[in-house]
Amino acid sequence: MRTIISGGGTGGHIYPAIAIANALKQKGVKDILFVGAKGKMEMEKVPAAGYEIEGLWISGFHRTRKWRNILFPLKLIWSLIKARKIIDRFNPEVVVGVGGYASGPILKIAQMKKIPTIIQEQNSYPGITNKLLAKNANRVLVAYEGLEKYLGTKNIALCGNPVRKDLLEVDKLKTEALDYFNLNRAKKTILIIGGSLGARSINKAVEQQHELIKSFENVQLIWQVGKIYMEEYKVGALANCEHVKMLSFIDRMDFAYGAADLVISRAGALSISELMIVGKPIILIPSPNVAEDHQSKNAMALVSKEAAVLIRDKEAGIKMIPQAVELLANEIAQKSLSENLKALAKPEATSLIIDEIIEAVRG
Repeated sequence: MRTIISGGGTGGHIYPAIAIANALKQKGVKDILFVGAKGKMEMEKVPAAGYEIEGLWISGFHRTRKWRNILFPLKLIWSLIKARKIIDRFNPEVVVGVGGYASGPILKIAQMKKIPTIIQEQNSYPGITNKLLAKNANRVLVAYEGLEKYLGTKNIALCGNPVRKDLLEVDKLKTEALDYFNLNRAKKTILIIGGSLGARSINKAVEQQHELIKSFENVQLIWQVGKIYMEEYKVGALANCEHVKMLSFIDRMDFAYGAADLVISRAGALSISELMIVGKPIILIPSPNVAEDHQSKNAMALVSKEAAVLIRDKEAGIKMIPQAVELLANEIAQKSLSENLKALAKPEATSLIIDEIIEAVRG
């Protein structure tokens, strides 16, 4: 089953795509080609995962800095031509789009050639590329309910987002995880993550509450600062605080989740899908700097089910740490959030997605 997987731009698109490819590979699929955008992170992450990737000269449409769209028509035409050449050469039996502007040209050409196409939408509010292509897709696989009103099609399956299998039983790793980070087994642990690169406003919110954090006696932090912010914060107010484990990047997220009693996170689709599986109480700080404000919509989908606490980015400095401490002291609230969050999890998501892809080819 010759398969093209297209999309990228962010880890939220790339890592689900790689998870799908890995699952197809386990099913015996050998011919898998990725198509991404030149210069974006998929051009590095996909080969590192062991897959071939082709790059298109394509970029998103800027809604505010419109002067940056001067080359957009030329890039789009070039990418459509390149996409046709890729499809003619590779001759796929199915094309899977995981979102991001890089998936647009390749899915469009595949649909014109009557090749089965599958769209995997990770967010509670679909991106513009997926909205434009959904009507002609064989199937749209979503992680949230109610997307029919945005996608203009009822040909939708609720599958969830693919996540790593090592997150399914993180509770069993508690002791090992605390030892891994050299943390105190007797203290409660708050995990603070802002995505793979970190989040400036979350970092500022932590440092703004440095006096409160320094006063902690029974609470400790795992704080993923991010590679681009590490130099700044390793000499900051919390640099020598023994109960704050400051990291530029976390290699073992299974241990990080396993150690945590509470998680503070951005509200990207992949992060939320992982947090659903992990089932720890969560405080979500949606990024205001994403298209269509989709992280706020992702967070509200959980808040409406009483499965998460939401704090707006502009209020994080005042509310984030105090509310985390308050939640840690309320075991009833923690239990309720965890149970409601786990009820939304779809640990079988990857298998459901693979079944849909195979069915599209058979059909």
